[in-house]
Amino acid sequence: MARLSILHIEVSSMAKQKIDAPRVPQGLPDLTLGTWLESQDVYELGVISDCKVADQEAAKLVFDQVIFRNVVFQNVSLQNIELTDIIFENCDLSNADLSDAIIHRTEFRNCKLIGTNLSGAMLRNVKVDHCLVDYANFRYINMKQVILAGSSFVSADLYNTTLQQVYFNDSILEQAQLSGTKLAGIDLSGCQFLTISAEADDLKGCIIAPEQAPVFAALFGLIVKD
Repeated sequence: MARLSILHIEVSSMAKQKIDAPRVPQGLPDLTLGTWLESQDVYELGVISDCKVADQEAAKLVFDQVIFRNVVFQNVSLQNIELTDIIFENCDLSNADLSDAIIHRTEFRNCKLIGTNLSGAMLRNVKVDHCLVDYANFRYINMKQVILAGSSFVSADLYNTTLQQVYFNDSILEQAQLSGTKLAGIDLSGCQFLTISAEADDLKGCIIAPEQAPVFAALFGLIVKD
């Protein structure tokens, strides 16, 4: 009886995962946001901490060399935001509209991005570390040199996303939408999922673990027999 053949590749992917870290100086002063954010405002060289940014709508904001610590973003629309050399620590950006953002040398550490809209965004040298990113909208994102580590992407929508040097490390992709996203060279072997949405052509060259074979076989209507 024919069996699904799985190519087993030994790769030291962790050694290859090199991205540029945020260039954030030590000893930054406290930085206070204005009562009302205005489009094209520029904030730089400071720490924004222990506050709530609520009911705000602005476009093309610029943040450069800023640390956000324990900040809650509630009911905000910040389209075309530009983030360079930024660290988010213990922040909540759930349901924030950050569509068409430009994000460069930025880290999200232990943050909530549940339902966050990042559609059309461009990410370069970004790390998402131990975050909740369930139901997030990543449609048409262009990602290069990005590490997604120890995070949950349950039901996240990565439809038609461009991935280049993107590393999924010990993350949950249960019911994630990956249709239209080319996965050649992308290593999903360390991820957890029982179901996933993808097209057959998108899976060519994707690296998976042997135990994940039944999940991918199901996409082709196949049954893997023990």
